[in-house]
Amino acid sequence: MDAPKTYCDYVRDLAPDNLHRVYHDTAYGFPLDDDNELFGRLILEINQAGLSWELMLKKQDNFRRAYAGFDVAAVAAFGEADRARLLADAGIIRNRLKVGAAIHNAGVILGLQEEYGSFKAWLDHHHPLDKPAWTKLFKRHFKFTGGEIVGEFLMSTGYLPGAHVEGCPVYGQVLKAGPAWAQD
Repeated sequence: MDAPKTYCDYVRDLAPDNLHRVYHDTAYGFPLDDDNELFGRLILEINQAGLSWELMLKKQDNFRRAYAGFDVAAVAAFGEADRARLLADAGIIRNRLKVGAAIHNAGVILGLQEEYGSFKAWLDHHHPLDKPAWTKLFKRHFKFTGGEIVGEFLMSTGYLPGAHVEGCPVYGQVLKAGPAWAQD
């Protein structure tokens, strides 16, 4: 049997309560307006590097708890005790660089919020860019944001197309939600 060509193909025959199916059908590619949720998605994408997305889906509630509900201001204020707590938390990915990136990136987002009003407004201000330009922009501001991480973050939050193929039943729902890429 051939491997699925797209995520849509992969999830098509999965049970409705499968983690991948739920994410595909309810979150992947849908625009996010809340800065904390955007930050949370960025944390998950960064932590997925070198690991499986399924692991991130299984641990997403643990990440939300460990990172103060993805509250940008709270994470930006994390100190050494918080860093040690995160590195000891078996419910998340205990990687020193990824933990440090999350805390650093929260501080960057606070600065972007001051300058642009929100992280989303900063993203909107720079849209549309292609993936290489987005990656360059992210690398200038954030830690642990290579091309795949940036691409998946932006595709999963509606800034780049490709989350769903046109024949996927969810594709139309994503379009109705108004992703940035469809407004170009």
